[in-house]
Amino acid sequence: MFNNQIGKQSNKVKNAVERGAVKKFAEAIVDLHPIFVDEDTGKLSRYKNNIAPPTFPRVFDYGVIEGLNLTIEGLIHGEQTFHYKRPLVVGEEVYCYSKVKNYFEKKGNFGQMGFLVLESLGEDEAGNVIFSSTSTIVISEAVRKVLVK
Repeated sequence: MFNNQIGKQSNKVKNAVERGAVKKFAEAIVDLHPIFVDEDTGKLSRYKNNIAPPTFPRVFDYGVIEGLNLTIEGLIHGEQTFHYKRPLVVGEEVYCYSKVKNYFEKKGNFGQMGFLVLESLGEDEAGNVIFSSTSTIVISEAVRKVLVK
């Protein structure tokens, strides 16, 4: 179903690690560690600024992968992992994009299920990878039938 999408990727989109967004995100996940929210703590840290929580890249814009037409309804967020070269620092700009890594199907209790594996990356202005994230989207048989039409 999505095998022809493997290897496709979105264009890079510039995102800002904004202080207010980091604070609101930390509040939303109920992790108010001072390195995320207290400016004095950030200034005294080895990063000389606050950093973002590890799952903060969920709020970034990764662009659109042309031809990957997914409906939001009925999809299941299967799993997600993050890998960092270094933390995201408040005030920096990050260039983000996603690519289709894999697609496979398995028979389950509720019929044939599709598994779409996406890799998302964030780079600095020089093109150095800051983080990568791999997520699996589970597509139920009912949704698969709608998408095939």
